[in-house]
Amino acid sequence: MPTASDPVLVLDGLRKTFGTFTAVHGISLTVPRGSVYGFLGPNGAGTTTTIRMVLSIYKPTAGSVTILGQPSALLVRERIGYLPEEKGLYKKMRARDIIAYFASLKGMASAAAFRRADELLEKYGLGEFARRKCEALSKGMGQKVQVLASIAHRPEFVILDEPFSGLDPVNQQVLEDLIEDLKREGTTIIFSTHIMEHAERLCDRLVLIARGRAVFDGTVAEARRIIPRRIVIRTPGDPQRLRGIAGVTGLSALGGDRHEIILADDGDADAVLAACFRDGIPLLAFDRSEPTLRDVFLRLVGPDQAAEAVG
Repeated sequence: MPTASDPVLVLDGLRKTFGTFTAVHGISLTVPRGSVYGFLGPNGAGTTTTIRMVLSIYKPTAGSVTILGQPSALLVRERIGYLPEEKGLYKKMRARDIIAYFASLKGMASAAAFRRADELLEKYGLGEFARRKCEALSKGMGQKVQVLASIAHRPEFVILDEPFSGLDPVNQQVLEDLIEDLKREGTTIIFSTHIMEHAERLCDRLVLIARGRAVFDGTVAEARRIIPRRIVIRTPGDPQRLRGIAGVTGLSALGGDRHEIILADDGDADAVLAACFRDGIPLLAFDRSEPTLRDVFLRLVGPDQAAEAVG
């Protein structure tokens, strides 16, 4: 019997081909219980195909899936919530009816399903639209209704495929809040996105997928360490004297009065700044911004693929 410490999802050498085209090349990963796990990649990278294999929508060509301790999502479907990449609602149904209907499909009694629908609509800013038909809702409102329908039955494992697509900044924040709420309740969440900023704010762990291959699997902090920490300064003076500072591993000219300083993992940017003042090196600019996930993705997969991850 699975225990509370067992992972929610284990993929072992998962592979999927369509004719002569290989969409997913042997992906292996483990999703810990209670985590928020990001599937990141540009359009066409293989994230949706992987999710469909996880959910038994597609049968893997090779490899295996273990989900909630079972070899198939069909055996634990009532414990899973899923928002597909293709969004759509029954246009003539009211918002609360849609949410209650999907909750009842997962085994919730009718009265409880309607109470849950009203609770979710009120909590996430749609209470006044509960009895509106879906055809009268904006695109963003409709998408929020569909997200709420996927979690109404209180699943322990939620999979959201491109949930932020098409949402304006206000509704993106509402969805981020919803994911944080689910995490606090102990729900395990996977979401796919090609917008790196969402993953940076929300994910405990993430996998970067490019051309059907996992090119990184780890925490956000581990991803950032792939790119050396750096400081870019502008100075009309001579920065060469900074080479002797503890933690400085490299110094290079970027053109004009701009120079790049590479720091070790334990290097101290404040010590570099203090050394500039101490040694009389005049500064016109001092930029010590940390690498972003987009920087990491660009490094790992190259500009052609990373151009898709433009968030």
